[in-house]
Amino acid sequence: MSALTFDKELLGNLEYSLQREMLATDRRGGYMSTTIVCCNTRKYHGLMVAPVDAGDRTCVLLSSLDETVVQHDQSFNLALHRFNGVYEPRGHKYITDFRYTPCPTITYRVGGVILRKELLWIHKRTQLMIRYTLVDANSATKLRLRPFFAFRDKHSLTHANMEANGRSYPVKCGVKCRLYDTYPYLYLQTNREDAEFIPAPDWYYNFEYRQELERGYEGYEDLMTTGYFEADIKKGESIIFSASTDEMPSCESITEFYETSLARRTHKIDFISCLHHSARQFVIRRPNDRTEMIAGYPWLGNDGRATFIALPGITLEQGYKEDCIDVLDTMVRDMRNGDFAGSASASREAGAPLWFFWTLQNLEKHIGAAELWKRYGGAMKEILEAYRRGFDGRVAVHDNGLVWAAAEGEALTWMDTKVDGRPLTPRSGYTVEINALWYNAVSYALALAKKFGDKEFVTEWKAMPAKTKSSFLEKFILPDKDYLADYVNDAETDSSIRPNMIIACGLDYSMLDDEQAVGIMLTVRQHLLTPRGLRTLSPLNPAYVSDAGKDHRSQDFARMNGAVWVWPLIFYIRTGLRLHGETFVNTAKEIAAGFEEEIQTGCIGSLAEYFDADPPFQASGAPSSALSVGAVLQICDMIARHGKPSRAKIRKAAVKREKCKK
Repeated sequence: MSALTFDKELLGNLEYSLQREMLATDRRGGYMSTTIVCCNTRKYHGLMVAPVDAGDRTCVLLSSLDETVVQHDQSFNLALHRFNGVYEPRGHKYITDFRYTPCPTITYRVGGVILRKELLWIHKRTQLMIRYTLVDANSATKLRLRPFFAFRDKHSLTHANMEANGRSYPVKCGVKCRLYDTYPYLYLQTNREDAEFIPAPDWYYNFEYRQELERGYEGYEDLMTTGYFEADIKKGESIIFSASTDEMPSCESITEFYETSLARRTHKIDFISCLHHSARQFVIRRPNDRTEMIAGYPWLGNDGRATFIALPGITLEQGYKEDCIDVLDTMVRDMRNGDFAGSASASREAGAPLWFFWTLQNLEKHIGAAELWKRYGGAMKEILEAYRRGFDGRVAVHDNGLVWAAAEGEALTWMDTKVDGRPLTPRSGYTVEINALWYNAVSYALALAKKFGDKEFVTEWKAMPAKTKSSFLEKFILPDKDYLADYVNDAETDSSIRPNMIIACGLDYSMLDDEQAVGIMLTVRQHLLTPRGLRTLSPLNPAYVSDAGKDHRSQDFARMNGAVWVWPLIFYIRTGLRLHGETFVNTAKEIAAGFEEEIQTGCIGSLAEYFDADPPFQASGAPSSALSVGAVLQICDMIARHGKPSRAKIRKAAVKREKCKK
């Protein structure tokens, strides 16, 4: 695909345009997200969604902005909202073009008026800027801009109330507003001194968010407007609107800042450049020297396991090793007694800290083993020792060298979806991927310890890998089958065909030989492989769910019982390249290329969290997912690196050429 393209003929078709969302972030935890026709279909949508209270809450401040073109005392509202099942106004019928790069740009035509709207979300500031340019007009024209405010947590909804402050306070080139004292002021300004703000506070009722209703959640909200800007605009002129938590010093500074910021924007012209741009949106810089990775937009937050899995693709594939290190350093600083904090804790997800070693193995290629061991060797040893001690009686290493994870009423693996408070896939006992990760972590730490002379650690841990491997093969090898058990406990050996076993093949240190890996690859390809990733369960299993549906309950049932996830493809392709070499490269390329069409649907330029298990593989979950974007970028990097001849091959070819000359 050479560029993002949108069918101009279908922009006025709401079934087409409302399925396509745009996202821009400030790299500090704030974002702008809405559909390409600027109609909010989720409670998480908004033109300004930003952290408040030192980042403790992320809140929708500015929900939307209505534009109205006025000519000959006739008003044409270009906005699009849905109220109680009815779209009003219907500004989408005026849209003639949409472009995504270098910033989202919408063109409207109203009679003889052509108006271009360019939305620019500013990096490293809580600021939205929109430039309106009157491309053509035959008569005197006014532009009216009416903001709608929410001032509420992004997970909630707001309704008309007596506490909201509808007043606007004058500032240079505009006004400042805030509905409640616990929020920061929002400065609304334009680059035109003659733009008049007309106070007219009022509540508008029952904005409907269709996506929320379809998912089974509350989906109606009241929004307040405090008034509107109005200004004359001539053909060829532009008006720039700015909404920010910081006041701009002058009208001229708004124009200068917009032009400077726009000039720094990269162009998203193809598949890889779109994914690179999307990847940069997940790493955020918070106050107090904290760097984190958001698992997905618009509703997911920081997730430890997702961070470790996605981080190599999100950061290292583009050469941003500093971002990777900063995220890891933030997480290591929060460690206590060999366990990470929050969602990265082994008490919550038994394998989460072991994914840390996977990230380090990828980071080593960029900073070298010596620097990595110096920086993280202590943390690595603390984590392994913590597993041996155990975590709250829920997770511990048994005498057989395997990690046991079980807790009543809990699911301690990545397959942790609950319905009615009960886990759908508890997988209690020894699980295949956690023990594969355990073996990989211990083996990697031992290799580094040997290399850098940590004799005490080597002596203490050197017997563990062999013990783990012996027990693993005994527990997980299924007689007369070409694949591994998914989990084993005192009551059962679960032989469900799930993607977890491919992780045991694709890690740097694997307990499986090539013959075993080939059998697993064949099973995964036959039962789980789709154009969008790997199914979470074989279609032959009675518990298989093919369609995630639209409501959240149906999606919960499907998430771990059929739904397709992208990130396990990393290990499928790593295994394929290791086993089959260059003959597998074309297969890997075909898999990666299959995602190109996805960046033009759903969240533009990004990839969804997971997909339906059967064709047409409808996207589901968070519209923009770090796990998915990171996985595809890492796959593309593997393909590129595998296509380059090794130094040994280059030397061998040179020797052959010299012999031919002689």
